[in-house]
Amino acid sequence: MGIILNRSTSKYYVHEFIPEHNHILHYAECTHMLLSQRTITDVQAFEVQLANDSGLTQKNSFDFFSNQAGGRANIGFTQRDQKNYLRSRRQKKMAHGKVCFLLYYFQKKKLDDPSFFYAVQLDNSEQVTNIFWVDARMRFDYELFGDVITFDTTFATNKEYRPFRVFAGFNQYRGIIIFGAALSYDETIDSFLWLFETFLEAHNLKKPKTIF
Repeated sequence: MGIILNRSTSKYYVHEFIPEHNHILHYAECTHMLLSQRTITDVQAFEVQLANDSGLTQKNSFDFFSNQAGGRANIGFTQRDQKNYLRSRRQKKMAHGKVCFLLYYFQKKKLDDPSFFYAVQLDNSEQVTNIFWVDARMRFDYELFGDVITFDTTFATNKEYRPFRVFAGFNQYRGIIIFGAALSYDETIDSFLWLFETFLEAHNLKKPKTIF
């Protein structure tokens, strides 16, 4: 099929269409990768959650499931499906539990401290992906020592495996100081972009000279 843009009308139109396929629709050995052929059963969901709660990385647990099934083609889902399932489960758990309490705390904090800043990122399904906050002390320290910062993603996760991320730097005594903090539920490029843009917004768009 060929499509052309008509610049005079700013509309696209089909100028050529061949109904017969001139290629194989899909290789048989790859059909298990099709979205329509992939699903996580209730039993598999239990095993995925059990492996996650036991501290296994998603790669190691997926390799284990693959060995059990006799190959990745026999599992019935991909590693991305596994990641999306765990992410969705954590988001739902958070959405129905701690988000309301956390937002209530932040709202109360904002009343007590007008310089307190917080922001929540939602995905297309209105699920929480990031929660970011900055208090008065963080803002004060960043104003003085914010030329050089680091974005630390190596902090230990909590018991629900949600990474705690911090924007940090050093004071005049080489002591570590915090410029911003976040609970992350998503590790996509868009998620990280949102964190950095929100960080700058919280600090009046003042940009650091160096990030390491």
